[in-house]
Amino acid sequence: MIKHIVMWQLKDAAHGNDSQTNARLIQEKLEALRGRIQGMLAIEVGLDFSRSESSGDVVLYTEFVDRQSLDAYQIHPLHQALKPFIGEASRERRVVDYEI
Repeated sequence: MIKHIVMWQLKDAAHGNDSQTNARLIQEKLEALRGRIQGMLAIEVGLDFSRSESSGDVVLYTEFVDRQSLDAYQIHPLHQALKPFIGEASRERRVVDYEI
């Protein structure tokens, strides 16, 4: 199984919204992928409440059957459609992919 974790720090404003609004929109958009991507076993999106200097604003936790499923997710049209919105709203992105 593959675990794919992404954390974003968001810009103070983008798309005419503040960062908290964009965080909620990103959460909604990502969670809408649940059950729609073959090979994705789990998806969870969390929003940070600590608002500390070192915290991210949004975290994505996903599980995939195997590396091929993760690769297919990366190029899936539903995932690709989210990238411009998230990219414009983000100031930093960190990712970890690992196999268990």
